[in-house]
Amino acid sequence: MASLPFNDEVVRTLAAILTETGLTEIEIEGKEGRIRVVRTPAPIAATVAAGVAAPVPAASVAAAMPVAAPVADEAAHPGAVNSPMVGIAYLAPEPGAAAFVTIGQSVTAGQTLMLIEAMKTFNQIKAPKSGTVTRVLVATGAPVEFGQPLMIVE
Repeated sequence: MASLPFNDEVVRTLAAILTETGLTEIEIEGKEGRIRVVRTPAPIAATVAAGVAAPVPAASVAAAMPVAAPVADEAAHPGAVNSPMVGIAYLAPEPGAAAFVTIGQSVTAGQTLMLIEAMKTFNQIKAPKSGTVTRVLVATGAPVEFGQPLMIVE
């Protein structure tokens, strides 16, 4: 396979497009090969520390859903609902709408608990069993990783 000549101007242009659009990755392909530029979003704490305003989740959902700080062993909790994918968590069906579930609410197996957006597709995260939502471990608009605990249903 032939080596591509490095073109820093193309990489800079693609990086600028990522910044302008808020995307996290972009790839172009041509006769000479392909170039892929990927950036990871800055952690919210680092963004706030740098003096840049962090994104604010919808107030009605944030007020309705107090979020507990995740603990390392919560993924092993018997009632943990872990993320089946990488994406962005949404606790309500749309901005300004009521949350799917609230802390203390009883849920039935198969009931929608939240959505995770991955690749412009909203995926329903359903309760694996009936029980009561005792903790919500993510906030609306927060990025989630595969296997990350999202909620505890006991």
